[in-house]
Amino acid sequence: METKLERIADKASHEIRPKFTSLYHLLNEELLTQCHKELDGRKAVGVDGVTKEEYSQNLKENIRNLVERLKNKAYKPAPLCASTYRKEMERCVRWESQCTKTKSSSWD
Repeated sequence: METKLERIADKASHEIRPKFTSLYHLLNEELLTQCHKELDGRKAVGVDGVTKEEYSQNLKENIRNLVERLKNKAYKPAPLCASTYRKEMERCVRWESQCTKTKSSSWD
């Protein structure tokens, strides 16, 4: 597995605009478990608000579920505005209200 990832990283770093046809075959339980182990648990939580420690409590099932959703192309990342960070939420609210004003004035 590591050599496949190294090949992708090498191609991405040496080519100006590398093209990859599909990377889905690399997204398996082994790879995602290894990536999870390498994550620094002291960093900020993701937009879903789940910490590394919380995700680890049921790691095998969480990874299995994620792989299944990825393979079925059913994985939908949470939108940025789902973030629990107040600053991000305020920014999203301001952005959404600007979009609403723009849409309503342009649709009238």
